[in-house]
Amino acid sequence: MQHTAYYSPIGSSDLESDPIFNVVIAYEDFETGKNARRTYDYLAHHLGRECRFNNEMWKFDVLGIPKLRELAVRDVRTADLIIISCHGGSPLPNQVKSWIELWLTEEVSTIALVALFDSPVDASPETRKALDYLADVAKRGNLEFFAQPDHWPGRHELLPVIQLSPARDSAPNHHTSTSSALPGFSHRVEIFPHWGINE
Repeated sequence: MQHTAYYSPIGSSDLESDPIFNVVIAYEDFETGKNARRTYDYLAHHLGRECRFNNEMWKFDVLGIPKLRELAVRDVRTADLIIISCHGGSPLPNQVKSWIELWLTEEVSTIALVALFDSPVDASPETRKALDYLADVAKRGNLEFFAQPDHWPGRHELLPVIQLSPARDSAPNHHTSTSSALPGFSHRVEIFPHWGINE
């Protein structure tokens, strides 16, 4: 189901000119889905004047159904941001990895991959493996990568600033038209605290 978030007044004449920022969320269960949605809402709230927001949410379980997995891959083709939200402490399910490996072969317009864990990375070797795998996915897909192992949005003040636009011209898997859909998005945005993997 597609959701559109409006966080600033938009006149009818503005709807046609406003770009749409598409977010695909894959989540483990209800709790991790809520955490991912909180991140999405925070992002939409802070960038709502730049563009309109849509999101598609896919539970890990349904990614095991081939036809639904293909639909989820189709959503990624137009996604600007992908969020994967799980508890950690156990391996990423095979159906999630299959979905990821499928969209990695596609020509996508994604800017960044965000990994959300609700347990510290160092608490479990499996969480570290999942984080390392997702970091490698981002590298292979020429995506920016952000991970949030310890803090969920809303639990503390969100102040640090992170650049969210990679050098898209050098990314062979990206549509060149995508950057034009995000005017003004290449500026620095206050979104993810302590999420950069190089911090």
